[in-house]
Amino acid sequence: MKSLKGLLGKRKIKPLKTLSDKDVFFIFKKVIKEELGNLGLEKLQPNYYTHGTIFIKAANSAWSGELFSNRTKIIRQINNELGEKIIREIKLK
Repeated sequence: MKSLKGLLGKRKIKPLKTLSDKDVFFIFKKVIKEELGNLGLEKLQPNYYTHGTIFIKAANSAWSGELFSNRTKIIRQINNELGEKIIREIKLK
């Protein structure tokens, strides 16, 4: 009969990484500042984060278009900062 310790030792449980809105927003702002500068940081404000999606409020349609065209690059950079593929999507409000 196998011991419980032996069975549990073999099983690899990946801990769930929980992030708060503040953590995600901090990294989002850092990436936006690197990519779009201080003006981008002023015009694109994160609204809320849920289930791998960041909802962003843009000052106008020009900034919405800028974010939309750069979204895959921004998502990749945010995930690189986090160390895991946590952010899947950026949506505009």
